[in-house]
Amino acid sequence: MWLTGADSRRKGGRKIVQVVVRDNNIDQALRALKKKMQREGVFREMKLRRSYEKPSERKARERAEAVRRARKLARKRLQREGY
Repeated sequence: MWLTGADSRRKGGRKIVQVVVRDNNIDQALRALKKKMQREGVFREMKLRRSYEKPSERKARERAEAVRRARKLARKRLQREGY
């Protein structure tokens, strides 16, 4: 049995998540599916789409996210270099 949602292969512009259900263990398969969806950012996107976000707010949020990513990357780089 396969549970599908959003990862490995693309179909019509959408990603498809596939999770194998082994030994009829649905709980384990659901945990794996949730983990994959979390990694893909599906839950975060659903939360963002619950209500309308003004274009100016979206740009500000995206800028802040970019700054956070850059700082995190710089922190990791410094840590790798031993500072």
